[in-house]
Amino acid sequence: MSKRPDFLPAAPNTLADRFAAERNGPEGAYSALPEHELQTLFLPGTSPSDRLAAVIPIDDDILDRIDALSRLARAWLGRPPLRDTRMTADQRRRFRLRLRAADGRMNGATYREIAIAIYGAARVDTEPWKTSPLRDAAIAFVEAGMALIDGGYLRLLRHRRRP
Repeated sequence: MSKRPDFLPAAPNTLADRFAAERNGPEGAYSALPEHELQTLFLPGTSPSDRLAAVIPIDDDILDRIDALSRLARAWLGRPPLRDTRMTADQRRRFRLRLRAADGRMNGATYREIAIAIYGAARVDTEPWKTSPLRDAAIAFVEAGMALIDGGYLRLLRHRRRP
């Protein structure tokens, strides 16, 4: 967000008091509307109480950016924001499991302990561990989670596009 240029009509900022300050960076102040799970960046010298304008870079991600701005606009107008369609409910569930598995492994958990946390001890104990498909699944969750931590999560922030 930046200050609205003087040649644009003034508009009241009805969300100014609802932005939650999070952290400052060299590019500006990061903030959010927590009740709508929307994040914003206020460019240097701009605050939520200013008359605001949105800056959208014209690049390969423009449609994603416009979608995010539409969700912000709906919150601004007091309407419920549209659901984020970048991931299905099942993809969000697997995302959480991958991150939990990677977090467990980084904190010293064995693959068996990770499988027990995901599937439960009763299910893990039903077959020999060394040949269990749950063992393979736990390893795959850890590897996928580590790939997400290593920057792979950025693909999740973009809508799928046809080539």
